Amino acid sequence: MRTLCASTLIGEFFVIGFAGLVAMQLTDIPRATIWIVSGVGMLLSVLLCGMLSRPGGVQLGWALQILLIASGLIVPTMFFLGAVFAALWWASVHFGRKVDAARARFAAQAEAPAAG
Repeated sequence: MRTLCASTLIGEFFVIGFAGLVAMQLTDIPRATIWIVSGVGMLLSVLLCGMLSRPGGVQLGWALQILLIASGLIVPTMFFLGAVFAALWWASVHFGRKVDAARARFAAQAEAPAAG
Protein backbone atom coordinates (compact mmCIF):
# COMPACT_ATOMS: atom_id res chain seq x y z
CA MET A 1 0.00 0.00 0.00
CA ARG A 2 2.81 2.32 0.89
CA THR A 3 4.30 2.39 -2.61
CA LEU A 4 1.00 3.12 -4.35
CA CYS A 5 0.00 5.82 -1.87
CA ALA A 6 3.43 7.45 -1.97
CA SER A 7 3.27 7.57 -5.78
CA THR A 8 -0.08 9.35 -5.58
CA LEU A 9 1.27 11.83 -3.02
CA ILE A 10 4.32 12.65 -5.15
CA GLY A 11 2.01 13.30 -8.10
CA GLU A 12 0.02 15.64 -5.88
CA PHE A 13 3.23 17.44 -4.92
CA PHE A 14 3.68 18.52 -8.55
CA VAL A 15 -0.01 19.31 -9.09
CA ILE A 16 -0.07 21.55 -6.00
CA GLY A 17 3.01 23.40 -7.24
CA PHE A 18 1.55 23.93 -10.69
CA ALA A 19 -1.78 24.99 -9.18
CA GLY A 20 0.12 27.64 -7.22
CA LEU A 21 1.57 28.99 -10.46
CA VAL A 22 -1.89 29.10 -12.04
CA ALA A 23 -3.40 30.75 -8.94
CA MET A 24 -0.85 33.57 -9.21
CA GLN A 25 -2.18 34.38 -12.69
CA LEU A 26 -5.90 33.90 -12.04
CA THR A 27 -6.41 35.62 -8.69
CA ASP A 28 -5.59 38.80 -6.82
CA ILE A 29 -4.39 36.84 -3.80
CA PRO A 30 -0.90 37.99 -2.77
CA ARG A 31 1.87 35.79 -4.14
CA ALA A 32 3.29 35.23 -0.67
CA THR A 33 -0.03 33.81 0.51
CA ILE A 34 -0.29 31.53 -2.51
CA TRP A 35 3.23 30.19 -2.01
CA ILE A 36 2.79 29.71 1.72
CA VAL A 37 -0.39 27.69 1.17
CA SER A 38 1.05 25.80 -1.80
CA GLY A 39 4.32 25.20 0.02
CA VAL A 40 2.54 23.79 3.06
CA GLY A 41 0.48 21.51 0.80
CA MET A 42 3.57 20.36 -1.07
CA LEU A 43 5.47 19.76 2.16
CA LEU A 44 2.53 17.86 3.62
CA SER A 45 2.34 15.61 0.57
CA VAL A 46 6.03 14.71 0.88
CA LEU A 47 5.89 14.23 4.67
CA LEU A 48 2.86 11.97 4.31
CA CYS A 49 4.93 9.62 2.15
CA GLY A 50 6.95 8.79 5.27
CA MET A 51 3.94 8.65 7.57
CA LEU A 52 1.86 6.12 5.64
CA SER A 53 2.86 3.18 7.81
CA ARG A 54 2.06 5.06 11.01
CA PRO A 55 -1.39 5.30 12.60
CA GLY A 56 -3.36 8.13 11.08
CA GLY A 57 -1.20 8.43 7.96
CA VAL A 58 -3.94 7.31 5.59
CA GLN A 59 -6.49 9.56 7.32
CA LEU A 60 -4.17 12.55 6.89
CA GLY A 61 -3.95 11.58 3.23
CA TRP A 62 -7.73 11.80 3.02
CA ALA A 63 -7.58 15.26 4.62
CA LEU A 64 -5.11 16.32 1.92
CA GLN A 65 -7.51 15.03 -0.74
CA ILE A 66 -10.31 17.16 0.70
CA LEU A 67 -8.04 20.22 0.74
CA LEU A 68 -7.01 19.53 -2.84
CA ILE A 69 -10.65 19.45 -3.95
CA ALA A 70 -11.39 22.59 -1.91
CA SER A 71 -8.58 24.41 -3.72
CA GLY A 72 -11.00 24.45 -6.65
CA LEU A 73 -12.50 27.52 -5.01
CA ILE A 74 -9.35 29.37 -6.11
CA VAL A 75 -8.40 27.44 -9.26
CA PRO A 76 -11.59 25.87 -10.68
CA THR A 77 -9.72 23.11 -12.53
CA MET A 78 -8.66 21.77 -9.14
CA PHE A 79 -12.21 20.53 -8.52
CA PHE A 80 -11.63 18.04 -11.32
CA LEU A 81 -7.97 17.30 -10.52
CA GLY A 82 -8.76 16.99 -6.82
CA ALA A 83 -11.49 14.47 -7.58
CA VAL A 84 -9.11 12.53 -9.84
CA PHE A 85 -6.47 12.39 -7.12
CA ALA A 86 -9.06 11.45 -4.50
CA ALA A 87 -10.05 8.52 -6.73
CA LEU A 88 -6.37 7.61 -7.15
CA TRP A 89 -5.92 7.83 -3.39
CA TRP A 90 -8.87 5.50 -2.82
CA ALA A 91 -7.52 3.05 -5.39
CA SER A 92 -4.03 3.22 -3.86
CA VAL A 93 -5.36 2.47 -0.38
CA HIS A 94 -7.87 -0.17 -1.50
CA PHE A 95 -5.67 -2.12 -3.89
CA GLY A 96 -2.53 -1.50 -1.84
CA ARG A 97 -4.13 -3.30 1.11
CA LYS A 98 -5.05 -6.20 -1.19
CA VAL A 99 -1.46 -6.39 -2.43
CA ASP A 100 -0.16 -6.32 1.15
CA ALA A 101 -2.52 -9.14 2.13
CA ALA A 102 -1.47 -11.21 -0.90
CA ARG A 103 2.22 -10.67 -0.09
CA ALA A 104 1.62 -11.79 3.48
CA ARG A 105 -0.20 -14.91 2.22
CA PHE A 106 2.59 -15.78 -0.19
CA ALA A 107 5.22 -15.24 2.50
CA ALA A 108 3.30 -17.50 4.89
CA GLN A 109 3.02 -20.17 2.18
CA ALA A 110 6.73 -19.93 1.43
CA GLU A 111 7.62 -20.36 5.10
CA ALA A 112 5.18 -23.24 5.72
CA PRO A 113 7.05 -25.90 3.69
CA ALA A 114 10.40 -24.72 5.08
CA ALA A 115 9.11 -25.04 8.65
CA GLY A 116 7.60 -28.51 8.03
